[in-house]
This record gives sequence, C-alpha cells and structure tokens, in this order.
Amino acid sequence: MAATLSAAQPVPPENADPLLRRLEWTVLRRLDGLLQGDCRTLLRGAGIDLADLREYQSHDDVRHIDWNVTARLQTPYVRVFTEDREISAWFVLDLSASMDFGSGQRCKRQVSTELVGVLARLLSRHGHRVGALLCGAGGIEVVIPARSGRPHVLQLLHTLQTRPLASDHGQASGPTHLQALLQAAAPVLRRRTTVFVLSDFISEPGWEAPLGQLAQRHDVLAVRLLDPLERELPDLGLMPVRDLETGEQLLVDTHDADFRKRFAWIAAQREAGLRQALGRTGVDTLELSTEDDLVEAVVRLTELRKRRKERP
Repeated sequence: MAATLSAAQPVPPENADPLLRRLEWTVLRRLDGLLQGDCRTLLRGAGIDLADLREYQSHDDVRHIDWNVTARLQTPYVRVFTEDREISAWFVLDLSASMDFGSGQRCKRQVSTELVGVLARLLSRHGHRVGALLCGAGGIEVVIPARSGRPHVLQLLHTLQTRPLASDHGQASGPTHLQALLQAAAPVLRRRTTVFVLSDFISEPGWEAPLGQLAQRHDVLAVRLLDPLERELPDLGLMPVRDLETGEQLLVDTHDADFRKRFAWIAAQREAGLRQALGRTGVDTLELSTEDDLVEAVVRLTELRKRRKERP
C-alpha cells in the first residue's frame, strides 16, 4: 500500500507581539533563573581601552599584534582590550526553501525565528543593539539596522513572519549558494560585531572560506538548523519525496530496510562532513533540531560561549 509522506503543515505564525509575549513567558523567564547574568557571555566586545598584553595565540586577530613589543621580545604579543559595554549583534538568516521543511509542528524556519526572538530580546534588554540580514536564494533581501529595545525586536519578528515562504512560490528556487550570501554580508558588517549565522547549511559547496574569513574580522557563531527526518526515514511504504530547492521528485520505498539503512548511512556521512567543515572554519557551532527545547538550546549556547571566552 502506498503512503504519502510530507512535512506536517507548520503551525500558522503568530503575530509578533503574541509570539514575543509567549517567548518571554515560556523561555526568557526560565532563562533568568538559569543564566544568572551570563548574558554577556553571548557577546565578545572588541573594546578600545588597552588592558593587557599577552603572547599571540592561533585564534587571535593579527591586527591586535603589538609590533614594538614583539620586536623587543622576539615573540608575537597581542594587545588585550577592555570590552565595550554597548555591543551589537547581527543575525544572518538563511530563508531558502530548505529552511521551510519540518516533519513535526515546527519547521526549521520557525525554530530559527523563535531563537532570534529569544536572543534579540535577551540582548536588547541589556542595552545591546541587534540587527539582521534576511537572505534568500538570490542574496540579501532585507537589511534591518541594529537597534535596541522591545519595539525593535517586535519589528524584527514581524519582518521575519511576513516574509513569504520560499517553498510557496510554486516553483523551485534553485539550490542555495551560502557562499554568495556570506560574501554579500561581509561589506554590510563594517564594524567588528558578534554574528549569528542561522542556516541548515544545505548549500552548494564553497561556503567554508567566506565563513572563515567572516570569523577573522568578527566574532561568529553558526547555528545549524536540522530536522530528525533528515537523518533517518520511518517505515511508511512507498513515498513520494520532493526537493524544495531543485524541484526534483522521486518515489522511494521506505518499507525496504536496506534502503532505510543506506539513507541513514549517507545522512551520517553528510553529518560528519558538515561538522568537519564547520570545525575547519574555527567558529563555534550550535546544532538545533526542530524538536529541541529553546531553553536548553540557549543554555548550551551560553556554555559554548563561556568555554570560548575562557580560552587563553
């Protein structure tokens, strides 16, 4: 018997204010008791006040090398600056068609929007400014300047919610070129800042170099969105599948145990390759599933940032 598998219809998006109120009540209130002031670990300021000198480490910005001290001691030394109190953060958001996929109640794009809402509100209420670059298959579509305050977070969420789904255009949008998106983001982000890149990284190859180059100038964190169905298929018999970006359609037999094993093996190989690629860029990476709890995700994020900040 043939069965048709399609992603569950996502819950219709809430208006910005009800969504933010829900996030404030269900996520931010719980985080207030867990983070205990660790909000600042999410951001790393560049600063302008010289605080100390120390030996150069492989992850340091070469522009901070003190050449006079280096020449005297014959060992590279870098300047350490006092962090700015007022720091900006930018979200580079992948809104390509593959981000519209979700096998449960939430698609990857909805999870991305909720995480942006939580982080933006968490940062803005401490006086930090947040901005966003909304990117589709064709490049940067919307630039939201960095500002602070709850009204700005509402504007950001409203803009995200009112952007049409890439998969609703009725025709394939083509594969994602994350390389071009990251290259286009670089000139927009002129001052050193913290950059959150939210994407499923389902893209044409070549994005590693521009992501690494972005990390040389900015403090970059990659948030990789994923769905459990992308790793393992259930046994549902004959099933039509369609690539949201290329439009390619296939009829597969998920009742075939060997086919499911091959799918899981290929998915595992892709996972390993993607993790290695992200590791080579040198950026911190958070994996976020459509089934994950946002509170636990933000706590993992702060722990990840804390470990980075404690490195010599």
